Amino acid sequence: MVFNAADIAERLSELRADERLLAFLKVPKEYKADVFTHLDANFQEETIRSIGSEEVSELLNAMPPDDRTILFEDFPDELIKYSINLLNPQERRIALKLLGYHEDSIARMMTPYYIQIRKEWTVKRCFEQIKKVGRKVETLNYLYVVDERNRLTDDLDIRNLLLADEDQLVSDLTDSHYVAITTTTSKEDAVQYFEKYDRNALPIVTESGVLVGIVTIDDILDQIELQNTEDIQKFGGMEALDEPYLQTHWFEMIKKRGFWLIVLFFLQLITASVMGHYEVEIEKAVVLTLFIPLIISSGGNSGSQAATLIIRAMALQEVTLKDWWTVMRKEVITGLFLGSLLGIFGFMRIMVWQKLGWFDYGEYWFYIGLSAAVSLAMIVLWGTLSGSMVPFILKKFNLDPATSSAPFVATLVDVTGLIIYFTIAAMLLTGKLL
Repeated sequence: MVFNAADIAERLSELRADERLLAFLKVPKEYKADVFTHLDANFQEETIRSIGSEEVSELLNAMPPDDRTILFEDFPDELIKYSINLLNPQERRIALKLLGYHEDSIARMMTPYYIQIRKEWTVKRCFEQIKKVGRKVETLNYLYVVDERNRLTDDLDIRNLLLADEDQLVSDLTDSHYVAITTTTSKEDAVQYFEKYDRNALPIVTESGVLVGIVTIDDILDQIELQNTEDIQKFGGMEALDEPYLQTHWFEMIKKRGFWLIVLFFLQLITASVMGHYEVEIEKAVVLTLFIPLIISSGGNSGSQAATLIIRAMALQEVTLKDWWTVMRKEVITGLFLGSLLGIFGFMRIMVWQKLGWFDYGEYWFYIGLSAAVSLAMIVLWGTLSGSMVPFILKKFNLDPATSSAPFVATLVDVTGLIIYFTIAAMLLTGKLL
């Protein structure tokens, strides 16, 4: 029977809590560490606390160092100390070294197990090295060439070795062109290296170029999923959750969602104040209130569209801070065109309803339609500018652009849109309805 660690972990997660631990203990010893890395964090902690210290030691020593570091990050301090003390001396040194890096650095995700060779070696010697240490490494696709001070000088595709003669030197196969990530690089920035160079593993070096480990694509995919989840949650108008939804306590959920709801609530109170300020105009021309939802929702929608496009472009590094003027010009043209288009539709709607007798807007229906049309054009333009520029402002102050969420931009445009609408209506209808 062929075992797949991810499939076994998925089946375990479907069992009742009182059955999972027993089922996990029945997993064949050679697969247990791989299955353990695919389990959810709560079950991992529960397992470590429930099984004997000898079994914990076997499990942790067999885990890949990068997966073990991720496991420790979710553990309370006392459990980290207990777990580390159960590691053998070599694995303990590796674990402490990885935990010593900043929690946001890519070095936290690296494994120190990889194939390291020298340029003066022959191809035959390289294969001997692979057979000697290859069982522990996560990937054999690339071999890393270092000098006498362990500084990285090149990386070598395994295909080049397979196609070369046994007595050929490594120096004959290298070109000194390689890509490496420094230990201080953040996890978020490191993702860009994998996307740009399309590699399944990249070496990690110190500031002085010393090779200390590699990061593989499976860990980067987890990081990409985490980043995307955080951005989507922030864009929805809340703080990012620290744990999966079902594992997040209701009180923590209230804290994460409550802040932005309160902020948006008080911003919407300004909307009521703006309408109160124009109370006299509304009393004289009640018909103006008919178009308030239409106009402010159009502005909010255009703002949300622009914010979504810019935030995603920033995440993919298609747009940087220096591009703000180019973006603004593009959004002015886009906003004017879209706003004018909606304005024309709005005016035609009022005209058709008036001419067919479906609704009587009065003798000044033309100016009412013109007020709605011009307001739509201006508010949609304002919405696109707000949605596109707010992310740049946040980025300038080293804040996450994703926090310029759709609800925030929409609320901002709602408040300012009312002012624009009533100001334009007052200009066109003074001496008529007003």
